[in-house]
Amino acid sequence: MPLIKTYILMVLASLYIFVAEAQETLDYQSDIIPVLDKHCYSCHNTGNPKGGVNLKRYEEEGRIVKDGQFWLKVVDQIKSKEMPPSNKPELNEKDYHVLLDGINGILIKSLEKRTPGKVIIRRLSHREYHYTILDLTGVNFDAVNRFPADGSGGGGFDNQGGSLFFTPLKMERYYDAAEEIVNRLQEDHNKWSELVPETYRQNILQRFLNWLLPKFISDFEPLNSAEKAAEKVLFPFASKAYRRLIKTEEKELFIRLFSSVYYENSEEPDPQRFNTSVAEVFKAILISPSFLYKMEEEPLGPEPIALGDFELATRLSYFLWSSMPDDELFKLAMEGKLQAPGKIEIQVKRMLNDPKSRRFSESFVSQWLGINKLKDPNAPLADLVRFPEFTPSIREAMFEETISFFHHVMTESKNFMDLINSDYSFLNEDLANYYGIEGVKGDNFKKVALTNNTRGGFLGLGSVQAVTSLPTRTSPVLRGKWVLEEILGTSPPPPPPDVAELPEDEALHEELGLKALLEKHREDPACQSCHEKMDPLGLGLENFGADGKWRESYGSTPIDPAGVLASGETFEGPGELKRLLMKEKEKFARNLSKKSLSFAIGRGTTFTDETAIRELSTALIENDFNPDVFISTLVQSYPFRMKIKDFQKKVNEID
Repeated sequence: MPLIKTYILMVLASLYIFVAEAQETLDYQSDIIPVLDKHCYSCHNTGNPKGGVNLKRYEEEGRIVKDGQFWLKVVDQIKSKEMPPSNKPELNEKDYHVLLDGINGILIKSLEKRTPGKVIIRRLSHREYHYTILDLTGVNFDAVNRFPADGSGGGGFDNQGGSLFFTPLKMERYYDAAEEIVNRLQEDHNKWSELVPETYRQNILQRFLNWLLPKFISDFEPLNSAEKAAEKVLFPFASKAYRRLIKTEEKELFIRLFSSVYYENSEEPDPQRFNTSVAEVFKAILISPSFLYKMEEEPLGPEPIALGDFELATRLSYFLWSSMPDDELFKLAMEGKLQAPGKIEIQVKRMLNDPKSRRFSESFVSQWLGINKLKDPNAPLADLVRFPEFTPSIREAMFEETISFFHHVMTESKNFMDLINSDYSFLNEDLANYYGIEGVKGDNFKKVALTNNTRGGFLGLGSVQAVTSLPTRTSPVLRGKWVLEEILGTSPPPPPPDVAELPEDEALHEELGLKALLEKHREDPACQSCHEKMDPLGLGLENFGADGKWRESYGSTPIDPAGVLASGETFEGPGELKRLLMKEKEKFARNLSKKSLSFAIGRGTTFTDETAIRELSTALIENDFNPDVFISTLVQSYPFRMKIKDFQKKVNEID
């Protein structure tokens, strides 16, 4: 048997080399573009981009590499014979292989030289600012509601470098915040004592000698000088705030600022005078770019290099804790031991077991699922007039249910497939009563076994049902699109500009039901292909109202949650739909990998990350979707551990 396996591997390897060599002989300009022109440009050009796809804009090979993820989809469409469509001439054997092998060859070749992506210099998101201040000073400063809102970046997260802009208004707010935070520190004796543990003052003898001896000794160093005492306070604080060892010139700057304030207030007695001067330096540190930005030194040469230990510690801590490294991470980085064999796995396990890992759960899953709308009183969710029980407290409970559920999956159940389907959720008494689930008492959220398969998993969460609905009714289209994008990682093309909306006549909805209305809507050929993929997924969840409650009918019309997927598989209601989605492990693994990697490195994923995404997907599938193995694989992945110089400029050379 081993000989047979070896022979097969040799044959496959030689076949791969043959294919690769064949692909390399195909020239994009002379071989591939003529075939695209012959079969594709008539429908997918600048003036007529069917499905929103304009292939004619890819005039150079570099553009294909830049949009490699899109071209992977093009290859899949050609391979499955979905393109060209049935009403167009079929590709002959030669043209089929020119497109398939030629485009694949370009993509494979582009991945041979790995790149970790651009150097990440990112401002702290408001959430990260909040937790960093909390861990650094103990002050609970509500940055999310006090600072101007940030957008979400290419990955849909608020920690993405491309969306963390700096404006004059934000700078003004950072000044105000530093002032308030340090004032609150000074007002709290315990918190101030943790940062300034010794009460500074000079005794009478020290003051006298410091006045007298400089008159006789030119190089006399003052006894118990304020500057020496300040160093013991300021340097450790600055080092923690900057997430690295501070430089000599920074130390000199801190002491100069301290001294200027200290000697300007000569009439004020110590320790107030000392504390006032320290406080001013604290404020300066909190508005420094080294605090407000996560900085990584740009490599000197053009080749990728590994992150430094402090840079890696910062990436780790902001990924899993939304905050600065703690003492253990900092110590390992300072000793140069963080990247020693086995250390990363130990730290990941420790960090996931720390209560601060719940910050990751909240930040990651709330943005992934889009449920932050539940905390926005102005978000267009279920209308209170129509759904009077959908109160702010219920919205808050739905949000908490989601975070508690995800955090349990990550830290306790250890199987990310529970996110699609589970036999439990996390409820308190109010939310359980709202869902019609008996036997749950108290305000605290606890794990509750579910007696049927309607709830459980993301699709059974009231939070998801609410944010994928309209204010007055459910929307199977929105829900189906949400399942495609957020669970399976596939996006339908945008609707045609002249597509008709569903009628909002309430009587018509109650008489026909949404399923019948959508069937009429799909009669339009322009709508049919996309809605055949989306509508069954959304209709399978129709028993959940716009307020997340279970229902059986639209008025007098019974709800029919049965459906047929694009694969031809049939289901009856949300329980069976979730079981079918459980079969889509590859798609779910890939989507979870892309989302997690984007969140971890603070930028949207690009085609250059394809190798890492596939490795992460494989780690999930081969280890039963175990979070520990997955996260350890992620933080040891090439994009997470490496950096390269001026990557952004090279990418932007091709528009």
